[in-house]
Amino acid sequence: MTDTNDIQGRARRVLVTGTAGFIGFHLAQLLLAEGFQVHGYDGLTDYYDVNLKRRRHQMLLQHPGFQATEGMLEDEEKLWAVAEGFQPQVIVHLAAQAGVRYSLENPRAYIDSNIVGTFNVIEAARKLEVEHLLMASTSSVYGANEDMPFTEIERTETQLTIYAATKKANENMGHSYAHLWNLPTTMFRFFTVYGPFGRPDLALFKFVDAILDGRPIDIYNNGEMYRDFTYVTDLARAIRLLIDAPPVRPDSADAIEDGDSLSPAAPFRVVNIGNSDKIRLLDFIEAIERELGQEAIRNYMPMQMGDVPATWADASLLQRLTGYRPQTDYRDGIAQFVTWFRNYYQK
Repeated sequence: MTDTNDIQGRARRVLVTGTAGFIGFHLAQLLLAEGFQVHGYDGLTDYYDVNLKRRRHQMLLQHPGFQATEGMLEDEEKLWAVAEGFQPQVIVHLAAQAGVRYSLENPRAYIDSNIVGTFNVIEAARKLEVEHLLMASTSSVYGANEDMPFTEIERTETQLTIYAATKKANENMGHSYAHLWNLPTTMFRFFTVYGPFGRPDLALFKFVDAILDGRPIDIYNNGEMYRDFTYVTDLARAIRLLIDAPPVRPDSADAIEDGDSLSPAAPFRVVNIGNSDKIRLLDFIEAIERELGQEAIRNYMPMQMGDVPATWADASLLQRLTGYRPQTDYRDGIAQFVTWFRNYYQK
């Protein structure tokens, strides 16, 4: 791991978008603990409970190395003023309009945030000539692909939702800027992320909340769903390590190792961050029931529009680049979440 100070001996500066969000909060905590200076940029939108978002920022603001600005990604002037003033060496772009299902109801929000907003972030990175731009993508870009585990070098042309399509567009935008401006860019594809301070719209949160309240839970595709569940602090650790692994434009396509997604035309790479294991949704639910000591009232449903029956990451490239791969067992991760949930909501 490289030194967290720059050549003048000052703490390295990382601009993180989405620090009031689930993943951004955990990443910022880790970076601050390792001595980085972090500036968070977040719109604190009401897509879900704003109080939870504010609580995350309040916790981060207890650290002297953290400062935050509330603003939308689409506000180009505000975002640029923050970036220019902070002068980060690294930008980690996590903020986005999230949620696969919400994209069926309000697709325009995804265009505004994920396309226009991400373009503004990339432009800021170009102007500042940052050492490394890292941006969040998603396993949803694999779309209708059925060959598993998913690898970064397979084709991804069959996105099934506007959310996934905007994230694939982000990958393409990032590649073009990496090529044109020699901007080292890493896109990471997240797989189903869970853990303490998780989003209320995610399955684990909804299941625990409903079971404790005696409400039924909706189980899609009659439970025949498989997900590569990734614990959030494992994900944050992977991003932290990838900061120190900026891609370098290869001399030729022949110089790229087998299995590496490094572009032959740019300092650009895509990396899966997952647990390298697919867990049956019904096994995940049974683990929740055991942890709560309470059975769920199950409402079996057909497959939801735009959803996929399975995700499963090949995370060998991440391990090759960083020496690390997520491996928290889903039962341990559920236990950690339930402890947090009961304490936070007093249930």
